[in-house]
Amino acid sequence: MGSSLDDLKAWIGRSETMRDQVGATPVNALNATLDHAAAPVEAGAPLPPLWHWLYFLPLHRQSEIGPDGHARRGGFLPPVPLPRRMWAGSQFEFRSPVRVGDAVERASTIADVTVKEGRTGKLVFVKVRHELRCNGAADPAIVEFHDIVYREARRAGDVEPTPHAAEAGARWQRRIVPDDVLLFRYSALTFNGHRIHYDRKYVTEVEGYPGLVVHGPLIATLLMDLVRRNAPDADIATFRFKAVRPTFDLAAFLVNGQPQPDGSIKLWAEDHEGWLTMDAVATLRGA
Repeated sequence: MGSSLDDLKAWIGRSETMRDQVGATPVNALNATLDHAAAPVEAGAPLPPLWHWLYFLPLHRQSEIGPDGHARRGGFLPPVPLPRRMWAGSQFEFRSPVRVGDAVERASTIADVTVKEGRTGKLVFVKVRHELRCNGAADPAIVEFHDIVYREARRAGDVEPTPHAAEAGARWQRRIVPDDVLLFRYSALTFNGHRIHYDRKYVTEVEGYPGLVVHGPLIATLLMDLVRRNAPDADIATFRFKAVRPTFDLAAFLVNGQPQPDGSIKLWAEDHEGWLTMDAVATLRGA
């Protein structure tokens, strides 16, 4: 792994640029998926925070797909020689609105590759910086850091991390039922072929999870949507989240929000047993 890691570090600094058009149909589709009432989406309407994930989709050819449903290792992302890949967290700066009708460009750069030793074996973390620009602007509208973690295959006797109890007494709370249809629709909207989200036989027999894994980005989107539902005029300046524990489709889970005295909003998700699964915070512009 040491020599492989040296090879992987050669990916640091690699970049790619993608272009897209912010159309209304994905916005309508995600509104429906999150159970919002149907409403017309006009040209010029700003995207809610995180909804830029509906664009710049990974349009790999079918022949390029690996056994887990992701694109085969290599290309822009480094070919990490570990079988399990998860979205570990992200950090965002929302500098200016992205609007329906905008021509958008995303410049992505491998910012770092690091290796750690965890209780279940080797971990490789890849950090990607994305800068999203609208209509040829020089300054980015969104700056995003995306943290990806690669793990070794699950082994008999692996000890899971100690869970942490979620806080109680949230001012805002919503119960989410992560059924197969919700997971399928979100996978389809983001063109995410990762089989852990829809292939029960694969996720239980190959990756060793007890059920379908709820997408980390979906949970993060639900946390942002909780703010949208309870403070629709909030102007989000920054947001960060960290996935703490997997969430499965075996039971309902909760997304929670608690405005703070400093003007930020503490956000978190918890599973049906009350364990913290995602920890997040949003700051408001001008707070």
